[in-house]
Amino acid sequence: MKFRTEIEVKKWDKSIEYRHKILCLGSCFANNIADYLQRNKFNVTASPTGILFNPASIAIAMRHMSEGYTPKEENIVALDGSYVDYNFHSQIYGNSIEELTDAIHISLEQGRRAMLDADLSIVTLGTAWVYRLNATDEVVANCHKQPQRLFRRTLLTVDECEAELETILSLTHSRLLLTLSPVRHIGEGMEDNSLSKAILRVAIANFCRRHPERAEYFPSYEIVLDDLRDYRFYGDDLVHPSPQAVEYVAEKFFEAALSAHAKEQMQHVRSIIAAVGHRPRNPRSEAYRAFCLKQLALMEELGEIDFLNEKALMERMAQIEL
Repeated sequence: MKFRTEIEVKKWDKSIEYRHKILCLGSCFANNIADYLQRNKFNVTASPTGILFNPASIAIAMRHMSEGYTPKEENIVALDGSYVDYNFHSQIYGNSIEELTDAIHISLEQGRRAMLDADLSIVTLGTAWVYRLNATDEVVANCHKQPQRLFRRTLLTVDECEAELETILSLTHSRLLLTLSPVRHIGEGMEDNSLSKAILRVAIANFCRRHPERAEYFPSYEIVLDDLRDYRFYGDDLVHPSPQAVEYVAEKFFEAALSAHAKEQMQHVRSIIAAVGHRPRNPRSEAYRAFCLKQLALMEELGEIDFLNEKALMERMAQIEL
């Protein structure tokens, strides 16, 4: 007797290895997955320009990463004693317009390098609703709590979403993994949220059918809504998936996407991380020094994986006077 509809994710033909570089862009769920990948020591760049919810804003951000961007006066907003730009999340800010410009250029340069180096770009779409600045009719990435009268809210069509995905693909040489965020945008209203998600899902399906060699869909949306399907897998706001749900989705991703070799390496990585986190009763003992040296030797065997902080700690602990 079955009591849940577990989703089986097909194994990828082109598996991910630890040597691959990954770029994550899109909604806050993209950051959740990026954080999980980083904790398992994968080489990930996460949301250089901040959280982006719709495909148009993601395409615009990638174009700015590729071609550069100079802030325009009409896009700069004074917010809580600092300055932000409508094209960027509020995490990109400055205490002056000059500082804001510097912060933007730093984030775009980080994104440009990540785009050029990426073997895989994970793009998570959150909504097909966009906000356009009335003064310019341009899509904004973030309204920065400005009065609603300054914006016009519109819903992208399936064709428009597909066009933005084509732009995204054209701006990177990497493979593209598309996911649909399971986070419900309740500010849009439940009916508008459902319509938005449906438009994005159809656009992704059409796009992946056109580009089977470069584009893939991962069903994070379906895993949370159709497999877990329980409010215990959401946070206190009942909207964002809980850490347990994110971990479940990430493990499904690892099972489908990683090579057998990468999975074996990941087990060693997790063992080392757990060992480094261990706090001994007597850090000055010969036994603990031997333990530290063993972990350093294991890290050395996994040479392509970045254990910079862990190595520094183990080296320091191994040199404590006995």
